[in-house]
Amino acid sequence: MEETHRILVLSSGKQDCINLCSALTQTDIPIEISEVSPETMTWQNTTYDCIFLLDHQLSITNTFDTINKLLLAITNTPIIVILNEDREQDATQIIDSGATECITHSECCPQNLAKILRLCIQLSNAGKSVAKTTQTLRRSRELLEYQSRELSAQKQLIQLQHLKLLEVSQLKSQFLATISHELRTPMNAVIGFTQIFLRPKFHQLTLQQKDILERILSNGNHLLMLLNQLIELCGVENGDITLKSEIFDLSQLIKTTNAQIHSLADEKHLSIVIHNRLENHIVFNDIEKLKQVFRNLLLNAIKFTESGHIWVEIEELPANKLAITVRDTGIGIATGDIEHIFERFWQVYRGNKRRYAGTGLGLAIAHSLVQIMCGNITVSSHLGEGSAFRVEIPRQISSPISQQVKDVSSTQVAHSCRKLFYICSILL
Repeated sequence: MEETHRILVLSSGKQDCINLCSALTQTDIPIEISEVSPETMTWQNTTYDCIFLLDHQLSITNTFDTINKLLLAITNTPIIVILNEDREQDATQIIDSGATECITHSECCPQNLAKILRLCIQLSNAGKSVAKTTQTLRRSRELLEYQSRELSAQKQLIQLQHLKLLEVSQLKSQFLATISHELRTPMNAVIGFTQIFLRPKFHQLTLQQKDILERILSNGNHLLMLLNQLIELCGVENGDITLKSEIFDLSQLIKTTNAQIHSLADEKHLSIVIHNRLENHIVFNDIEKLKQVFRNLLLNAIKFTESGHIWVEIEELPANKLAITVRDTGIGIATGDIEHIFERFWQVYRGNKRRYAGTGLGLAIAHSLVQIMCGNITVSSHLGEGSAFRVEIPRQISSPISQQVKDVSSTQVAHSCRKLFYICSILL
């Protein structure tokens, strides 16, 4: 069923109004007609689909004035002006003033009016659609402006939080510097004096005294390693680590590092087998950082291997690269944990009842140092079957470079700071 359309007829002449309304009702369009005199029109904003203005008794000035009031009071509505035949010359001016169309009284037959009404209804619907779209766009613009203000406020808040995190990071660096002075220095003294007492020529020790001193030395070295890891982490986060390249023998580095920590493997009756497939042993890279990486990987393998073997494989790769692989027969890593293995402070066993001691920094530091050396480190593992860590580095770096590895994540910075305070409070 077609919708009933509202029609407004403005006329000062009663008979003309009756004739027009009669012709409109003879169309096949359902309409509702409102008859009003221009003189009594209240000019309130009312919704109509079409307006007919009969200017039979209106001067041209009054016609313009009426059209202007209609445009202000009733927006997006077609205005049809019906003229006497002797005023057809005014049609152009009337349309220019805002009317939609001008017709004469003789053209007001039902057939013409039906055509005009349908066109006017289409125009009215289009106008309403445009008005609705305009309103929607205006609301969208207001919403976007509001969201823009909110984003600006959030950006300012994030900037403020970033400044606070930078301040926290600086405090953490100062705290670690204090630890280096207050803990590492006396710890070196404890280790040094213990080594002196353990010298065979110092004086004769009972077995119990020797055992106590060896425990002091072992625990002192362990604490010193933890402190060094914390200080190394601080340098990595603050970008204070500089790549210092030099020429060295990679095979000798592997052999020396293995000899330094081989005793830890002997305590667990683990064998360390080195397969060196290098034809050229000379490398131009950072010897201290590579030594730290290999040491951390070897210590990690010894730590998580209760029985079996540890293999170290050194091989040459295309594009003038080298690979060092440390493979063990340890506990392995679950598939879901592999993606977290290089995260700082992350450990397979966590909580107060941890099976393995440590800070969870060894692999994270190794990962960061390998990146600084322009290399890559990967891991493959199966739970219960052991793990294999593979480091690939360039044999030669063109020039010494300085790289910064900073953690820009505010969450990780804050988390690192809390963990550092917690670990160091235990050491104290």
